[in-house]
Amino acid sequence: MVPVVLFHSDTLDVNMEEQSLYVRIGGQSTIDVLVEQFYELVFSNEQIQHLFNTDKEVIKSKQRLFLSQFLGGPMAYSDVYGHPRMRARHMPHPITETDAIAWLHCMSQAIATLPISEELKDELFSRFPSTALFMVNTPSPSES
Repeated sequence: MVPVVLFHSDTLDVNMEEQSLYVRIGGQSTIDVLVEQFYELVFSNEQIQHLFNTDKEVIKSKQRLFLSQFLGGPMAYSDVYGHPRMRARHMPHPITETDAIAWLHCMSQAIATLPISEELKDELFSRFPSTALFMVNTPSPSES
């Protein structure tokens, strides 16, 4: 009997699955584009622009570091600012469910502009809804 050597694309698929989403979307260059697109939308969104009233470049810089880490890239956010503790860091800002939905809408629009596959866009966006809704710390006016 002759030994059979198996090689097929499944081994390549496994390697792709092992790569972080950060790597699969294109790394820091894609994060940079995403952050620029996202904040262009956020800073002009009447619902949530008031939540971002500090230095815009600092906000974008922190978001670049956070998203890189959040998506499996370098741990630069933690290196600079410590553990993300995202809910605690957002507590000083009253965030309603309506705000979280507006934030998600901006993120969805920004992701749509990225030069990546639709599959990766969907996977990327899927990382945000639970996190955005976890930041809600204030009832919407209709709930009060």
